[in-house]
Parts: sequence; structure tokens; C-alpha cells
Amino acid sequence: MVTRIEDPKDDRLQDYFGLTDVALRRRTEPERGLYVAESEKVIRRALAAGHRPRSYLMAERWLSDLADLVERAGRDGVPVYVGEHDVIEAMTGFHLHRGALASMQRPELVPPQELLRGATRVAVLEDIVDHTNVGAAFRSAAALGVDAVLVTPRCADPLYRRSVRVSMGTVFQVPWTRIDPWPAGVEVLRDNGFSVAAFALSADAVSLDDLAADPPERLALVLGTEGDGISRRVLEAADVVVKIPMAGGVDSLNVAAASAVAFWALRPTTG
Repeated sequence: MVTRIEDPKDDRLQDYFGLTDVALRRRTEPERGLYVAESEKVIRRALAAGHRPRSYLMAERWLSDLADLVERAGRDGVPVYVGEHDVIEAMTGFHLHRGALASMQRPELVPPQELLRGATRVAVLEDIVDHTNVGAAFRSAAALGVDAVLVTPRCADPLYRRSVRVSMGTVFQVPWTRIDPWPAGVEVLRDNGFSVAAFALSADAVSLDDLAADPPERLALVLGTEGDGISRRVLEAADVVVKIPMAGGVDSLNVAAASAVAFWALRPTTG
């Protein structure tokens, strides 16, 4: 059913209030079990992954462009709210120019062992707090053959709006879950047959070129937080510490760029 809205404080649209307030979202989203998907492409990828919408919010002009989604919502009893741009902007805190928003039910996360069972390449994002970097790492993982992504307890949420948007919806393509506790989870990786490679600037680090020349069949790549890098305990527990060879006097890359380089160099080869 399509419902036109005029009041940006309409109680039926509380899922969409204050999207620019990260602190508020951090408090409410896990409890309410929802996330917000932005843009047609992202919403379609979420639906294709089996995620369930709670409602849609869009400007009038998108009713025809997204007619199939609106029709499907009607069949499933999912409300579609339509409003003028100024009403939507007053509600959400930003100008909606990507077609639509969808309030989506969060899927239940599975234990890491379920994702590791059939994987050969996994990425571990340790305490990466910037949502843009998390989204970019997921996009690279999807493009470069990473089978699953594990995020540590203090890592930013892959389903925050910015992470989802930067990933272009690939957070719905790559299986992911939280690995908790961490760094004790290193042993979970090892117990499931993975060698653990931690990326860090360290005196005993091997070159990525050397690891890529003869990589283990099953490999977990650990990438650390933007400021301090990988924790000391993980560096001590890892099977190998790896650095990306660089020129021009540059000693490190942004973690999103480093993830792309690492995933490409260590991508699984096919017979």
C-alpha cells in the first residue's frame, strides 16, 4: 500500500529518523534489529540476498521507476511511504537522490565456523572503525574472490548506511559474521584449517610478493584498525606477518587500499 506523508515526524516512519546521528543508530539498531538500505541497487541486492523489508520511503517520481518493488511490497503487505523531497530531507537529515530508502530487518548472524567450512580465502577486519573503510573492504572482497569476511567485536557495523552505500551493496553478497571473542578467534581460524596472515609493518614481516608466490591453500588475511594497526596479541599469534612492498618513500596504505592489494595478490587461482 502506498501512503503519502506530509509530516517529517510521522510516527510510522521512526525507522528513518535521525540517520545522520551515528550515536543514536548505534544505540537503537541492534536492539530493533534493523538497518537502512539506500539506493535502488543496494535495495535490490539486499532483497536478492533474502533480507526482509519493513518499509520503503521514496520520492514521488520513483514510484514508476521502482514499480516492481512497489508491486511486490503491496503483495507482501510492506508499506511504501511517499513524500516530497523537503519532507524526506527534514526527516532523514540528507537529500534523497538515490531513488529510495528501505528499512530492512537484520538477518541473524551465524557462527564463524559455518562460513569457514567451505572457504579458502577469508578476511578479518580487526577494529576498523571507519564505515567508509569497512564498505570499501567489502567491495574489494566481493570483487577479488574473498569467500567470507569476519569482523571483530569493535569493528564498525557493515550494515550502517555509509558502509552499505560505499560497498555498493556488496555487503549482501559476501557472507560475513562477527568473530567473538577476539583475538582468541585466531585459534578458531587455525582449528578450521586456515593459516593466519596479519598485515603490519614489522621487522620480521615477509613481503606480500613472497607470500603470493606460494600461498597456503586456506588463508585468513587480518587487516587492522586505521590508527594502531593490528594488535600485538594477533601479531604474536599469526602464522606470518606480511607487508606490502612500496616505493616513493611511502610506508603504508589506507586500510581500504591495502585490503584491495592484498585480496588481489592472494586471490585463489583456478586450475
